[in-house]
Amino acid sequence: MTDTLPYTALQPFLDQQTVVLRAPAQAWSADDGEMGGAAIHGIYLGDVRLVSALRLTVGGAEPEHIQTVPLSASSVRFESLLRRLDAPGADPDVRASLVRTVATTGVHERLTLRSRLDRDVTTEVRIDLYPDATIMETVKAGLSSGSLPETVVTPDGARWSGENALATLDGRGAAVVGDAGGIRLAWSVTIPARGSVTVGFDVTADVATAVVAGVADPARWAPLDPPASDDRLARWLDRALDDLEALRLTTVESPDDVFLAAGAPWFFTLFGRDSVWAARFLLPVDDGLRLARGTLRVLAGLQGTERVAETAEQPGKIMHELRSQTLTIPGENVSLPPLYFGTVDATALWVCLLHDAWRNGLSDDEVRALLPHLEAALAWMRDFGDSDGDGLLEYVDETGHGLSNQGWKDSGDSVQWKTGELAEGPIALVEVQAYAYEAATHGADLLEHFGSGDPAAWRAWAARLRSRVAESFWIDDPQGAYPAIALDARKRPVDTVTSNIGHLLGTGLLTPAEASLVADRLVSPEMSSGFGLRTMSTDATGYWPLSYHGGSVWTHDTAIAVLGLARDGFAQEAAVLAEGLLAAAPGFDYRMPELHSGDDAREIPRPVPYPAACRPQAWSAAAAVAVWSALHAPLLPR
Repeated sequence: MTDTLPYTALQPFLDQQTVVLRAPAQAWSADDGEMGGAAIHGIYLGDVRLVSALRLTVGGAEPEHIQTVPLSASSVRFESLLRRLDAPGADPDVRASLVRTVATTGVHERLTLRSRLDRDVTTEVRIDLYPDATIMETVKAGLSSGSLPETVVTPDGARWSGENALATLDGRGAAVVGDAGGIRLAWSVTIPARGSVTVGFDVTADVATAVVAGVADPARWAPLDPPASDDRLARWLDRALDDLEALRLTTVESPDDVFLAAGAPWFFTLFGRDSVWAARFLLPVDDGLRLARGTLRVLAGLQGTERVAETAEQPGKIMHELRSQTLTIPGENVSLPPLYFGTVDATALWVCLLHDAWRNGLSDDEVRALLPHLEAALAWMRDFGDSDGDGLLEYVDETGHGLSNQGWKDSGDSVQWKTGELAEGPIALVEVQAYAYEAATHGADLLEHFGSGDPAAWRAWAARLRSRVAESFWIDDPQGAYPAIALDARKRPVDTVTSNIGHLLGTGLLTPAEASLVADRLVSPEMSSGFGLRTMSTDATGYWPLSYHGGSVWTHDTAIAVLGLARDGFAQEAAVLAEGLLAAAPGFDYRMPELHSGDDAREIPRPVPYPAACRPQAWSAAAAVAVWSALHAPLLPR
């Protein structure tokens, strides 16, 4: 007898699907371009799916797919054959090329039929398209909206609306009819002898409540000097920078401040932590520092000014995420307000980005304008981040329906003991202390340079924090001492070995002897999978290679460790972890996903996908530049 669970809605898998994007628009399909066969399929703008299914036939038959050719992050070409229109013989005579291009406001499709026959071919092209207005979180939960939007067919297309989105279909000369909840576009075409004919359609939309907008102008990436010496890294960089161009956004309120959306498909919006880390990684290619400047300014403009328990806002705090409406996650008892501050690390990381951008050429005038926000952010760490006055930063969800974990590992089971039991909060994460230390010391450098605030007080605060970490987090072990992932509510060190310790390197928090212990641990067989750094050691009870934060490999997480190792002089260890990512990159066609399995490369010599991982994702793509920095400039400034 086989034990099975009752059917429940399942989050869509993404790894086998094709995506093209230009934030805030994206289109997901099968590799032949058809939509409807997988839960994620469709055309989206912002947090609304506009089209749920799309099917193409020519002469009453589906084209036979032979190749998918990515042209860029925003454009893809699907090549197919139309053998029912061929002359006798083995060689194909008629082919179809569908080019799908995503712009910031929608999707444009052009189908070209080509023939080598010496006679004209007359046939019918038909596209069946199904309008939708399902919100993204419903799609993510594997659920259906349960209703279809009311559709108005017009002489040249159609219109439909829902969830504050108004969609318009331009049939570009097609005969358009409504058909059983869908729309049918039909063209009677003649392919001339040894010639071609092109038809197509456009779906565009406007979302009245949108809080973010796309960036149409091309990105400006500075060339890397020296160029990547490893072909795998060069290919990863090319793919990553193309994806990052397509992930750029602004807010509606600050259209000149460009930042990176966190990732596709779920996170086409501003995330404090994600946007900051991506901007930090990208400083070597951020021509004119436009991305760093925009990220700093847009987050400063949303910085907390008062205490609001429902939103987790506090004076000086940097926000976690921005949405157009309340975000409700079905089945998880999570409901987040449109502007949500439930993150313990974004504030310190914002300070670190400000300092790094200044060191990379952000002008004194631009930094001076942000000094009030810097001082407010530092004060938040002292007055609110350290909620119990013990000299450490901790977090707890006060609402009961916010995020239970508020570091980068924000899943409910990410902070656990070696036995697998969950730690009880308030939680003081070890990497957050490192961010705060770096923020306080480098914040003091900025204050001193600009003659503002009290730099000495912040250096003293950082020194006390460093002592507290050394006294409280370290755990003795036969393999060598290591820092705990966190302290729990009773200030006990949570003893699981995790990738969090890699974030301590390069911040100045550790002594040379402590850094050496961490470096050794990171490249141990229990942590280094051969395809990157595992989020949790294989010797922990909770380890599972396909656990979101409990054994998988996250690209950005590995890259942070690689950078930290390089900054602290551990070039050999940095190269080991970097090689893991480079070994994984070809397996993902050089578009590194949000995360992948932590399986051992010696046992499975090809990286195994985490099938629900976002891709592309900003900090995973930006990690390519971080790896370049570590390998080509190993003596990085701290």
